[in-house]
Amino acid sequence: MHHRFKDHQRGEKRGFLSPENKHCRRLELRREHPCSWGLCSQALMSSLAGSLLPGSDRSGVETSECVQGGVSDLQEEGKNAINSPMSPALADVHPEDTQLEENEERTMIDPTSKEDPKFKELVKVLLDWINDVLVEERIIVKQLEEDLYDGQVLQKLLEKLAGCKLNVAEVTQSEIGQKQKLQTVLEAVHDLLRPRGWALRWSVDSIHGKNLVAILHLLVSLAMHFRAPIRLPEHVTVQVVVVRKREGLLHSSHISEELTTTTEMMMGRFERDAFDTLFDHAPDKLSVVKKSLITFVNKHLNKLNLEVTELETQFADGVYLVLLMGLLEDYFVPLHNFYLTPESFDQKVHNVSFAFELMLDGGLKKPKARPEDVVNLDLKSTLRVLYNLFTKYKNVE
Repeated sequence: MHHRFKDHQRGEKRGFLSPENKHCRRLELRREHPCSWGLCSQALMSSLAGSLLPGSDRSGVETSECVQGGVSDLQEEGKNAINSPMSPALADVHPEDTQLEENEERTMIDPTSKEDPKFKELVKVLLDWINDVLVEERIIVKQLEEDLYDGQVLQKLLEKLAGCKLNVAEVTQSEIGQKQKLQTVLEAVHDLLRPRGWALRWSVDSIHGKNLVAILHLLVSLAMHFRAPIRLPEHVTVQVVVVRKREGLLHSSHISEELTTTTEMMMGRFERDAFDTLFDHAPDKLSVVKKSLITFVNKHLNKLNLEVTELETQFADGVYLVLLMGLLEDYFVPLHNFYLTPESFDQKVHNVSFAFELMLDGGLKKPKARPEDVVNLDLKSTLRVLYNLFTKYKNVE
């Protein structure tokens, strides 16, 4: 069964969009702060320092004592800025992030990491995947940290992916209820992932606290486990600012957090085969293998006046794979079963998936490659598929 990708308009806020369900709480997750950053920067600085800065009298009266105190505080602020150049910019720290108890710790992604193209791509790929999975639920997710923290969307996502029903309350507005739901959802996730021996780098508190790094670790693990039909960008690493309050003062440090590795590692293809060795240690022999496979496929495709010169591209839409299977198994494949001139990524994935089904019907093992890898011009995946065919059908005339 292949996954259909549908472009649906992003809503301004995440919500259940069904107007007929009057008892279903619309999930309004955008939080508006009562003041703009320009107006509340003074209050923010006072929170960081642990005491309010003296400010101007609202009545227009300002004592010299307040002025001197303000100058002193500004000098101290300048000194701290020089001594702590790696502290996160105030404009990127929410007011609630500064309200820490003694020895409490909070983490946030460094603003420069958020601007990294690979990080942005990872967030977009995961957002599109979630919205595609939940399209029938009429849920639109716009911001991961704002829309997933209460467990509502995570519950629906896990139920859809795993084909199960979790025993949790549908709507929970209190913090206690949200954390209870999250606990149930994450326990179900842990039961799925624990046999793989993966490190679980999230918790109820981190998810409910809108920790984007923890949320991304969770989503990447789910995508890996359920072999999501997406291509995660490789080697995405972010710098994380860790803020801790000690003796009334905030101290920050930076750590590097790896969110993704390689596609093969993430998608669970740990068994190395001859093609791994070929690519890693004998690239000079790669052209010989490619020529042999091109000769094999053209021997059959020439019967339809078709010819392959580039393995990487000409099998990516799945058309030649479907036609080749028909020739090798000596049957005609009805044209309505696949797209003869596919245009979208979705249609190409359908074709390759259909070709894989024909291979299974012909007694071949399930290909190690994913249809999406072939469509994405992954040469190693394409070679694996074609070599499978070559091994069984090399003597077929």
